[in-house]
Amino acid sequence: MFHQIDPKELDFNPFKEIGDRWMLITAGDSGKANTMTASWGGVGVLWNKNVVTCYVRPQRYTREFIDSHEYFSLSFFPEEYRKQLVYCGRVSGRNEDKMAGSGLTVCHDRMAPYFEEADTVLICKKIYVGEIKPEGILFPELDSANYPSKDYHIIYIGEIAETLKK
Repeated sequence: MFHQIDPKELDFNPFKEIGDRWMLITAGDSGKANTMTASWGGVGVLWNKNVVTCYVRPQRYTREFIDSHEYFSLSFFPEEYRKQLVYCGRVSGRNEDKMAGSGLTVCHDRMAPYFEEADTVLICKKIYVGEIKPEGILFPELDSANYPSKDYHIIYIGEIAETLKK
């Protein structure tokens, strides 16, 4: 069962949790929602608020849900859920019910959907949306390696509204 904690009590390494173990970014409501696996992001302080930063490519179906809702969630899982995270990163919710197909249990009792199997969940209120611009990338090799299709990420910054821990 989840309990709410202060975000300053988080005891995880964001480099490991986001970069190595990945997370699910989820938005929507009880009528319709979508999720995607992400391994780029950050946790920190901006504008005197505890925030997360997420990066979503413009063609991702989940983007439509993040854009149309005030809140989104980040769910972090134990390693035994790697298969489900691979599935959520590979399958598009446009083509099938990815939420059901993942085998994960969606919870709708907060401002944004999240997953019961997660061990840590951050419920976030959008406070900034922007775009990575090619002219801002200072090293051409970063642009060519990460954006061969020129599909630059949308940047979402969310204030952490709730921090849930098992």
